[in-house]
Amino acid sequence: MGGPGRPIALDLQRAWLERGALARTLWPLSLLFGVLAWLRRCLYRSGLLRSERVAVPVLVVGNVVAGGAGKTPSVIAIVRHLQARGTPVGVISRGYGRTTEDCREVLASSSPDETGDEPLLIHRATAAPTFVARRRIEAVRALLTKHPQTRLIVSDDGLQHLAMERDVEICVFDDRGIGNGWLLPAGPLREPWPRPCDLVLHTGDRPAFAGYRAQRSLADAAIGRDGRSMPLAALAGQRVVAVAAIAKPQGFFDLLRARGIEPERCIALPDHHDFKDWAPIGDTAVSVLCTEKDAAKLWRVAPNAFAVPLVFQPAPDFFAALDAKLSSLDG
Repeated sequence: MGGPGRPIALDLQRAWLERGALARTLWPLSLLFGVLAWLRRCLYRSGLLRSERVAVPVLVVGNVVAGGAGKTPSVIAIVRHLQARGTPVGVISRGYGRTTEDCREVLASSSPDETGDEPLLIHRATAAPTFVARRRIEAVRALLTKHPQTRLIVSDDGLQHLAMERDVEICVFDDRGIGNGWLLPAGPLREPWPRPCDLVLHTGDRPAFAGYRAQRSLADAAIGRDGRSMPLAALAGQRVVAVAAIAKPQGFFDLLRARGIEPERCIALPDHHDFKDWAPIGDTAVSVLCTEKDAAKLWRVAPNAFAVPLVFQPAPDFFAALDAKLSSLDG
C-alpha cells in the first residue's frame, strides 16, 4: 500500500469501494463508530448537548463520505449564485489544515497556513466575508459582528457539526456514491445513508443515485503567480509536470488530459499538503501545473508554477430548487 508517489489514503479510499478483506477486517470498528455517532445525535436531540441558532439562515454544504467530494467548488458556485441574486452572503469553515487555533477572518492576503487552503480559495474566488474557527458557531458570530449586513451564512462542510442549527442542508457526492456503504473506518461513511437533507448534488460523471448534476472542466487558461495567463491550448504537446494535493488528484490529471495536455509526470500528494518538502523540477523547459487550491502554497517554493482554475457548473435545475428552498424560508 502507498507505493512511491502515492499516498496511503488513496489506497484506503480504494478499499472503501468494496467489501474486501481490509474493509471486513475494519468492520467491527465501524460498528463502534456507528454507536458513538448515534449516542452523540441522541444527546443533541434530548437537549443534553445544545445546538445554537443564529440570527440569519444557515446553509450547510457537506458530505457523508470521507475525502473530498467536491464541497469547495460547490460552495464557490453557490456563493456566486447567491451574490448574483443580490443576497449578502458570508462563508464559515473550520479551516482544516491550518496551524492556528483561533477564530479569524480570511483575507485575500492571508496565508493558507493561517486560514486553511480551502477557505482562502473560497474567499479569493468570491470575495465573500469568510471566517474560520474550530467551532463553526464562533465563526458565525464573528462574521455577523464584523459584517452585520450579511443575510445568509454558507458553511463549508459541517453536516455533522450538530452544535450549529441549520436551515438548508446540501449533501455532495462524487462518483464513489456511498462506496461500500459501511461506516468509518471500514467504509467511507461519516454517518448512515440515506439521511434527511434538502438537496443532493452530484459532482461526478456517473451519479450513483438520484440528485442534481454538475459539470466540471478546466478553464481555458492557467494563471501564474504574477497574474499572467497561459492558454491551455499552448501547453498541448509541451513538457508538463502536473501536481495535485487534493482528495482525488487523478481527477485533475484526467481533466488536463481531456484538454490535450499529457503530463510527463503526475505528482499526487496528500490532501492539504504544505509543499515544504517540494524539490524544484530543475528544468526550465518544463511547465508546472497545479490546482487553484494548491497554488497559494506551491507558489512559495515554485513561483513559476501555473494554477489551472476549475470551472464548476451545477445544473440550472439545482439552482432553481435552491432558490425555491430559500424563498420558503423567507415566508
